[in-house]
Amino acid sequence: MFEHLLSLAIESIFINNILLALFLGMCSFLGCAKNLKTATGLGLAVIFVLTITTPTNWAINEYLLRPGALAWLGYPEVDLSFLVFIVFIAVIASQVQLVEMLMEKYAPTLYTSLGIFLPLIAVNCAILGTSLFMEQRHYTFSESLVFGFSSGLGWLLAIVAFSSVLQKL
Repeated sequence: MFEHLLSLAIESIFINNILLALFLGMCSFLGCAKNLKTATGLGLAVIFVLTITTPTNWAINEYLLRPGALAWLGYPEVDLSFLVFIVFIAVIASQVQLVEMLMEKYAPTLYTSLGIFLPLIAVNCAILGTSLFMEQRHYTFSESLVFGFSSGLGWLLAIVAFSSVLQKL
């Protein structure tokens, strides 16, 4: 099991990088890559949001939304899968709001330097894409946790590398 999770992490970080291979999250990537400190702060925020939202969305999908998920409540015929997009986006927006409030309180200069790009994490297609890939690939809870964290780490590494190159140029 550990080898599988490690393989999933390496694949998410380097091979199927959410930004470089799948081209998700390009708007905030291009907007914040000019400054290394801002890029790092945004990358850490993306890691935090992905690490929380991907397993949270897995649990919501597994126990509430997928067909037959409400069998534990006595409603096996109920299918709420049509709510996946709306619920996933609501979870992502709430987590981004939490990050925004924490950053405003504990890192006000970073909060100011990120500007509009911090709230844009809520509509960042990399965040929603990770949750949708998790659901489509039928990951378990532990796989979704590793996938969310490592996708965020891959995004951070890509934006920091690009920012470093831009600063050298």
